[in-house]
Order: sequence, then structure tokens, then C-alpha cells
Amino acid sequence: MTPDQPDIRIQPLLDAYIRYLIAEKNLSPYTLRNYRTDLLDFARYFEDQEDAGPLDADRQSFRRYLAAARDSGVVTASLTRKVSTIRNFFRFLVREGHLETNPLAGVNAPKRERRLPTILTQDHLSSLIQAADEETPQGLRNRAILELMYAAGVRLSEVVGLDLRNLDLGERALLVRGKGNKERMVLIGAPAERALRRYLREARPKLTVDDLPALFLNRGGQRLSGRSVQQIVRRHALRAGLDERVHPHLLRHSFATHLLDGGAELRVVQELLGHASASTTQIYTHVTEEQARRVYTQAFYNQVRLNASKDEDSDKRQK
Repeated sequence: MTPDQPDIRIQPLLDAYIRYLIAEKNLSPYTLRNYRTDLLDFARYFEDQEDAGPLDADRQSFRRYLAAARDSGVVTASLTRKVSTIRNFFRFLVREGHLETNPLAGVNAPKRERRLPTILTQDHLSSLIQAADEETPQGLRNRAILELMYAAGVRLSEVVGLDLRNLDLGERALLVRGKGNKERMVLIGAPAERALRRYLREARPKLTVDDLPALFLNRGGQRLSGRSVQQIVRRHALRAGLDERVHPHLLRHSFATHLLDGGAELRVVQELLGHASASTTQIYTHVTEEQARRVYTQAFYNQVRLNASKDEDSDKRQK
């Protein structure tokens, strides 16, 4: 048995489940790879146990597996994913008649820590975008990308997947394909429109080699990769004097938070971000609440200092 091949009992079932996910769930290759890795890890753990194999797992033995995974350094978010993946696998086995009942039904995932997303201030974003000031074709392209990512709050995969036909600059709108191949219409402002028009007029024709539909091209005339966009964001962040950990998704976080700060309704922001559930968008309201708390605390602290200074001056005058 190789490290990637569990015993003969479960291997065909794993293969059948992956085929089912491919056919029915329309998942990305990255997600499928994560699911397969989780299931193989689960199977290998139980094959090392003397008393039970992976298909003999129950709640108690499954909790021991999760404890072992945590002890090995697996973070809470990954444990949560593993619970969901393995529980759904067993549900599939019951539905297909391989098991009578799901022994893991009711097993809860460990609570995930709520981490508030970091955001960039308006001044930081302005510095980041203005750092893309080269007049070269690549420079104009980079400026258009940065303007677009903040103006529309689009994901990295959505940016690199854009085609020319997705863009309607007359309406300042673009059609993006998000998670699960769901399409949505997003709007952009005047700065992003101007940057895109200039890129299309002055830069893209110089980058084009073949008649490709991709909106953003690399210097070889091919569709720009996600890795390249990550490097573009990081490079211009450093040029603007910002932290080297600035990444594309940070622009999306900032877009959402600034909209809510400006009074946008949560439902509107949810639609623009392409979130299936409002609870996913809800985290940005906590960001704005945290910002308000910091501003209040600072204002309160400043007022205390001001009052203390006034008291000190009063005491000096009295003396």
C-alpha cells in the first residue's frame, strides 16, 4: 500500500465519491484536491489503528482522529473542513447503500475563531494605486487591475478570468464568474473606468499576440495568471511604503468595509461580493464596529488628556 492509496476496501468508495463531486457539485480542482487529501488522511489514520478501519469509525474514534490531527498542528479552520468533508463522505456512503447509517451524524466541528479581516485605509489605497504610475503597457495594465480590484471588490480568480466581452464601460459594469460558476454583475466608478479605457486603448494592443478573449494579458500575450496579480499587488504595496503582506483579497476586504462605512446596506454589499449567505458578509460589520470602537477610545483618551491639561493650567494660575 502506497502513502496515497488506502486499503482495497475504501479506495473504490473514495474514487466513486470524487467522481460524484466532479459530476454533481461543479467544484474547482483546488477544492477537489483538498477533499481528496482530507479523505486519504482520514483513511490512513484508521488503517494504522489495530481495532478498526476507516469504515468502522464511530463518534468516539473520530474524535480521537481529530484530536490527533490537532496535536500534529492542524489549525481549526482545516479541522472544520475535515469534519465537513468526512461527514459528507459517510452521508454519500449511506445514500449509495454502502452503509446502513451515518456513524458521524451529529458530530460537530470545532468552533472556528472569528478573525476580523484587515483592511487598508483610503489613504493607503490611494498610495497603492498611485504607485502604479509607469507609462509602459504593463504599467497601464497594473493600474487598471488595482483600480478594478478595489472599485469592484472582485476576487483574484474573478479578475484573471475576465474576458473582453464581460466589460461594459458605457454602463460602468462588468460580468464576473464567481464561486460555483455563478455569474453576477458588479459596478465600477469613474477612476476604474478611466484606467480600463486607457489600458484597452494604449496598452492591451501592444500586449496582444494571438486573438485571445482575456481582458488582462502578460507580456507574452497570454492570460495573466493569479500568481502574477499577487506579485503586482505586493510590488506596488512595497513601492507605496506599505506592508509586504498586502495581498489581492485585502482590496476586497477594504471595498466591503468602506461601502458599509459609507452607509451601504448589508444586502447590497452581499450581492456585490457574490456571497451566497448574508452571514458571510456580516463579518465586515464587525470590522466597522471595531473601527468605531477604536475611534471612540482614541477620542475619549484625547478628551481625558485635554481635561487633564486644563486642570493643570488652572492649578498653575491659582498658584
